[in-house]
Amino acid sequence: MSFVKEKPYNKLPLLLPDKNNWETIDVYKKLADARAALAELKGRLPIIPNPLMLINTLVLQEAKDSSTIENIFTTNDALYKAFSSNLTNDISTKEVLRYREALWNAFTKMKKPSDYSEKLAVEIFRTITDKKEEIRKVQVYIGSKDHIVYTPPSYGNILKEKLNNWFDIALKDKSVDPLIKMAILHYQFEAIHPFSDGNGRTGRVLNVLYLCKEKLIDLPVIYLSKFILDNKNDYYKLLRDVTENKKWESWILFMLGGVNETAKLTLNKVNSIYGEYLSVIEKVKEKAPDIYTRELIEIIFNQPYCKIAILEEKKIASRNTASKYLRRLEELGILVSEIVGRETLYKNILLFNILSSK
Repeated sequence: MSFVKEKPYNKLPLLLPDKNNWETIDVYKKLADARAALAELKGRLPIIPNPLMLINTLVLQEAKDSSTIENIFTTNDALYKAFSSNLTNDISTKEVLRYREALWNAFTKMKKPSDYSEKLAVEIFRTITDKKEEIRKVQVYIGSKDHIVYTPPSYGNILKEKLNNWFDIALKDKSVDPLIKMAILHYQFEAIHPFSDGNGRTGRVLNVLYLCKEKLIDLPVIYLSKFILDNKNDYYKLLRDVTENKKWESWILFMLGGVNETAKLTLNKVNSIYGEYLSVIEKVKEKAPDIYTRELIEIIFNQPYCKIAILEEKKIASRNTASKYLRRLEELGILVSEIVGRETLYKNILLFNILSSK
């Protein structure tokens, strides 16, 4: 039966697709470029003295961009303020913060490859959507009632078969390079659409975790969602082309190009953050040696906004002394203070600008 967008795509082929549909010289050239870029990024990450300097910054950027793809909008400023102060009534900002929580929690639970599982996917979905559901037990469709663009496979045994096959390939198959497989798996997850909502965001979390599972990167800091967001029309067109015309090569080339581009972008961000971190260390040592500790500088680079309570929690200083330290850093032009609710937040201008730049 040929694909009919208004009917459940129960004939969605199981993985893996025939290599004749994608194995070309162009794919392997793109693969080499993507692997080289990822290897360079992986090799550079250890220069950062505290992983939180990346987890609380780059992971939030991935969360923001992935959510924007689904038309969930917030600003960098609102996002980082909410992360630092735990104060926000903005629904979109809360959703983005849940994405960050889902990605980080899942990463910390992945102690061995087999932890990359349906159970983990369900946990990711639940955290992102703030729902208690599991694998869907209803029929869903993509688009509107008047304009259906795709109908995923029926729920029940058919859906279960597709999902079991997905995890079998993700965990056991060794016949295809992991980066190519990630591209294939991402299409298939979108096509299966195992949840009633949040499939795109859940699938993009699984992308990053897959790279970690395969030891291609040690921290979930590459933000592939920026590339997808910047090329959103191509992304959806190429997904449809696989479904309707089995155009796997174009899809895989697109995803490999995305890995290459975002690995380089992430590397530039890491280098910029580290460079400014070293610059601030030297400035504080020279201008305010009485307050300098490496722990203090790390704290203000852990996230764009800092506050007195964070210094207290990390046992860097008492409340009064912490206030003095942050005010001194503001006098040096490193931080800028702002009243948010009942507390004062201090923005690391250099870090904020790095994260906000394209």
